[in-house]
Amino acid sequence: MPAQSWANREKHSDMAGLSTKIRRLSIVLHRDLGYFFSGLIIIYCLSGIALNHIEDWNPDFIIRKKTVRFDENYKTGELTKSDIDVFNQLVGEKKHKTWDIPVPGQLKIYYDNASLHLDFAGHTGVYEEIRRRPLFYDVNVLHKNSIRGWRWFSDVFALTLIVISISGMIILKGKKGFSGRGWRLVLSGFIPPVIAWIFFQFFSR
Repeated sequence: MPAQSWANREKHSDMAGLSTKIRRLSIVLHRDLGYFFSGLIIIYCLSGIALNHIEDWNPDFIIRKKTVRFDENYKTGELTKSDIDVFNQLVGEKKHKTWDIPVPGQLKIYYDNASLHLDFAGHTGVYEEIRRRPLFYDVNVLHKNSIRGWRWFSDVFALTLIVISISGMIILKGKKGFSGRGWRLVLSGFIPPVIAWIFFQFFSR
């Protein structure tokens, strides 16, 4: 056999071996990184859905308001501790933090997670309670990088998602791999953001 043929066969064998090693490494990276970051992916997805609809609801806090009424006549300059205790009991609060008089004839009492704004002339008050929304408040803290130093891990996470995506493209070969239908699906995935960008550039101004 000519020397050139042997050289070509050895070169082809080396390329095939390298391709196999890259594919095996891709499988390991795709699998293990996918497992490791699966929890964080779910967290970011939940937070992303919540923040996408921030105009429809408050993703961080549950705000509850109720109107209360009272019959007694009060004057801001004659308030006593007993009067404040009566207002506390009116909204089910045992202890207040502080209180002030925003304008004459009105009183505002502050609690740990709530406040009560009283209008003595109208004999009414508005009680507003703010609570952290379970689960969503915590995942939003991570998504918005509200924790010192978290953005660096978030950067690592973003780069890892790129690795997971690229490794997923080259795991399979043949008609179901990237060289088959895979590249068409990848290109198709760019269509929604391109359409959104075109709409933003030409129709949303």
